[in-house]
Amino acid sequence: MAGAYKSNESAENYLETILMLSKKLPVVRSVDIATELDFKKSSVSVAMKNLRNQGHITVTDAGFIYLTESGKEIAEMIYERHELLTQFLSSLGVSKEIAAEDACRIEHVISAESFAALKKHIQP
Repeated sequence: MAGAYKSNESAENYLETILMLSKKLPVVRSVDIATELDFKKSSVSVAMKNLRNQGHITVTDAGFIYLTESGKEIAEMIYERHELLTQFLSSLGVSKEIAAEDACRIEHVISAESFAALKKHIQP
């Protein structure tokens, strides 16, 4: 069970990173993801192959990575959770850096029900 969760968390992190990079770069490549996450390019290549096999990304012959509809949906959900949780923890007095780190952990395990309640409480 823990293994499946870890793999899911990793996939979600990659998808979120692709989304964030696509907002600031004209195209996203494996090397951009490796640089952003400070991972080896070989690790990123394996992850991209898995995401492509799961239908969450497409990769062009030139190596440009694009989110599919399902990949974008997951990435946007995780990104929204990350932003809201970071903002919430910061508002409680947690330093911005720690708030972002904790949000990164929480965003993968919080249930849809709890997140919706938290979102409603924060943004009535």
